[in-house]
Amino acid sequence: MRSTPRSGAARSRLRRGLAAFAVAALGSTLAVVTATSAQAAVTCDVTYTTNDWTTSPGQGGFTANLTVRNTGDALSSWNLGFTFPNSGQRVTQGWSANWTQSGANVSAANMPWNNSLASGATLSLGFNGTWTGSNPKPTSFSVNGVTCGGTPSPSPSPSPSPSPSPSPSPSPSPSPSPSPSPSPSPSPSPSPSPSPSPSPSPSPSPSPPGPRVDNPYVGAAGYVNPDWSASAASEPGGSAVANTSTAIWLDRIAAITSGSAGNNSKGLRDHLDLAVAQDAANGSTPVVIQVVIYNLPNRDCSALASNGELKVAENGLNRYKTEYIDPITAIMGDTKYRNLRIVAIVEIDSLPNLVTNLNLATCQEAKNSGAYEQGVAYALGKLYAVPNVYNYVDAGHHGWLGWDTNFGPSADLFGSTADLATGGKATVHGFITNTANYSALTEPYFSVNGSVNGQQIRQSRWVDWNFYIDELSFAQAFRTRLVQEGFSSNIGMLIDTSRNGWGGSARPTAASTSTDLNTFVNNSRVDRRAHAGNWCNQSGAGLGERPRANPATGIDAYVWVKPPGESDGSSTQIPNSEGKGFDRMCDPTYTGNDRNGNNVTGALSGAPLSGHWFSAQFRQLLANAYPPIS
Repeated sequence: MRSTPRSGAARSRLRRGLAAFAVAALGSTLAVVTATSAQAAVTCDVTYTTNDWTTSPGQGGFTANLTVRNTGDALSSWNLGFTFPNSGQRVTQGWSANWTQSGANVSAANMPWNNSLASGATLSLGFNGTWTGSNPKPTSFSVNGVTCGGTPSPSPSPSPSPSPSPSPSPSPSPSPSPSPSPSPSPSPSPSPSPSPSPSPSPSPSPSPPGPRVDNPYVGAAGYVNPDWSASAASEPGGSAVANTSTAIWLDRIAAITSGSAGNNSKGLRDHLDLAVAQDAANGSTPVVIQVVIYNLPNRDCSALASNGELKVAENGLNRYKTEYIDPITAIMGDTKYRNLRIVAIVEIDSLPNLVTNLNLATCQEAKNSGAYEQGVAYALGKLYAVPNVYNYVDAGHHGWLGWDTNFGPSADLFGSTADLATGGKATVHGFITNTANYSALTEPYFSVNGSVNGQQIRQSRWVDWNFYIDELSFAQAFRTRLVQEGFSSNIGMLIDTSRNGWGGSARPTAASTSTDLNTFVNNSRVDRRAHAGNWCNQSGAGLGERPRANPATGIDAYVWVKPPGESDGSSTQIPNSEGKGFDRMCDPTYTGNDRNGNNVTGALSGAPLSGHWFSAQFRQLLANAYPPIS
């Protein structure tokens, strides 16, 4: 996450991409579509797969995923049609098309953003549905009125869903946030050995998921990523935290289904399979797994170290929906993962940039095109359609949105964006702040409302008229403002505490006795950065509070979303094939800019590319942990 005063640009941290296995479904119908009329030469392949469950004898629900490959002439618009074999089958909610149903006949017409289908192009769409009696698969399809047909695979035989085509790679981002709700700390479970990826058809059908719980972290164990765990355990003293739950980052299309450069080698399905194995070892304790959704076009538009692969001007929004979000939700919707609590951290450093950084061309393009708002709304609707997914939207941090000029407008933007989603504001379970940032959780030795020698704390150089001096107070206040914006009063906040402990010998133990305002604040604050806008590999930082549920009013959990030890960005330019640029805020010799008050960056030297393992950083975070590592 980037931090920025007033209207500064937010920086964003790194998550390494994840790799993944091919999407597998419970059953599939492959139809080879061939034109049978004299219209345009419409031919295509259609794959129809479903995940089915039983809610009571003779009825249930299902998720259908369809992949259409255009093997004929290019189309400027399309309409897919098919007929349910059973009159008790109904479409309840669909995506990537305008879905309608009349009797047993179903039609899916293109959306404005995916109307063109080039020759050889592939289209992904799907829907949730219900069934009574049975749930047989359609045996024929039509495209633009041209009938086509094929033979369905036998229902019980598992068949892999089409996997998304890999594509170039980018990197990640940071941020802080408010929250509501109480609960015990999720204790991470030991990491199991990997389990295979394909998902067989269940027999008998597993029971459907129950309703979402108020706080997914309560009474749950956090998923332990074996890759990060092994890296942490390899460092001196690292075994003390190696079984802590950290998030996995999907920072590019290829990360969903294939290995990526750096220390993460597993994909989404691999991690979910491992989470299922951990869940089985936990007995009755559920597992919560955190997945960072991070690949908007023009991603992190105010940064360089964590720019992404998709560009607004290069069909980025359509690719984001069809090649990124659709495959992710198809995998998460597999019934074998139904008992997991999947927390989706939605688009770090995205919407706040539209409030503070429109002076930058890439951010203005994201705003003018609607790419951020439409992309986030699409992700919220699709993810929410998976009944065991909990959406938490990134909400910056106090050093970015804490000024009144940013605070209210951000809440307004979050509200209007959620309204665009299928399901509206109900698709948002909560918000997260301080992702991959270093803002202190609390400042115990001074108050933003205090004064020194007749001068307000707020007018000190460090606070700079911000209304907040730490993450907890910001997150709680921002939650209240979001509820006023129309979000549910039950929304909860998460705070990323992976790197904001600020322990060690430099941590003050009492308030300063100085009567000089700036000296008092500088000697009293536990956040030891030269400026609150510094965000890259900060020297002197430490691990913060360990992940736990219900730590404070309005806070669902403290979490480690940015895995400690993963670099925020390289301290010097490093040529790479991962699409990662060089940001001078990661250069320890850089003397700053207007975004950080022209202060030194405070970045560590010798840092590798963002998301790559940075041993020196991890060792320092461990040594300066607060609370200390026992």
